[in-house]
Amino acid sequence: MEIYIAEFVGTGILVLLGDGVVAGVLLRESKAENAGWIVITTGWGLAVALAVYAVGSISGAHINPAVTIGLAGIGEFPWSEVPGYIAAQMLGAFVAGCLVFLHYLPHWRVTEDPGLKLAVFSTGPAIRNPAANFVAEVIGTFMLVFGVLAIGANALAAEETLGDLSAVITAGINPLLVGFLVFAIGLSLGGPTGYAINPARDLGPRVAHAVLPIPGKGASDWTYSWIPVLAPVVGGLLGGFAWTALGFGS
Repeated sequence: MEIYIAEFVGTGILVLLGDGVVAGVLLRESKAENAGWIVITTGWGLAVALAVYAVGSISGAHINPAVTIGLAGIGEFPWSEVPGYIAAQMLGAFVAGCLVFLHYLPHWRVTEDPGLKLAVFSTGPAIRNPAANFVAEVIGTFMLVFGVLAIGANALAAEETLGDLSAVITAGINPLLVGFLVFAIGLSLGGPTGYAINPARDLGPRVAHAVLPIPGKGASDWTYSWIPVLAPVVGGLLGGFAWTALGFGS
């Protein structure tokens, strides 16, 4: 049970800080209004790092169904624990979306554009083209899972070569490196779709948007919602398979 609680908490931290920075940049009369894409990508990168620091030693800090499924696909995680991980991640993301709503409570009414309100909770394409949007999410998540495996492999190699001191150092810096990985993905690959690269990060808060009493919120764009759920799973599996196929995991 502890590992599932950790995934709930870790994903909650991720979405609270990640959706929180989007709210700060997009909602009217926020002190961070119009701060821009660099602030958003920085906020998400730091959110990932803090979430991994918080629960990495307990659950491995997948905080993302695409990572969980990608690791299970290459035998690095037991399939029997996948449903529990995904349920915890989805619930954590939903609760965090509700907390973002409460935190920015006065700002929803003064923000007229319903699209901005939805963008706080979930991703959407810059140019709506389902095939291209799907491919973009696959590529972004491929890079995420491949990068996470690369960071982990470097940590293991350092530990085997340099011993316990290196293990302590890498354990301390690895979560930050994962945050930098997500920061890089956001900067380089996030423009077309807003880089969900995480089904829970998108679907959990989208459900929150649908059920919360947000003034003038508009629709939750369910016609697009399948892309940031399915495409990251495909990208995560491909990232894991590519890592092993290249022999990097051996």
